[in-house]
Amino acid sequence: MSDNHGNTPAAWTAVIIALAGFVVGGIGLMVDSWPVFWVGVALAPIAVVVGYVLGRLGFGATAH
Repeated sequence: MSDNHGNTPAAWTAVIIALAGFVVGGIGLMVDSWPVFWVGVALAPIAVVVGYVLGRLGFGATAH
């Protein structure tokens, strides 16, 4: 286990994007707007890709 317990810029960026996606999707459901909902759904895989890319660029946790 790394000393930072996953608190890296890559992880935080991915979590913030995913959280924004869930919030946007939830708002889309509440106001009955399917395009807004699907924008929120699209943010989830984008968060995964951004987290992976940032991790590969050196912004993630390093192995011991």
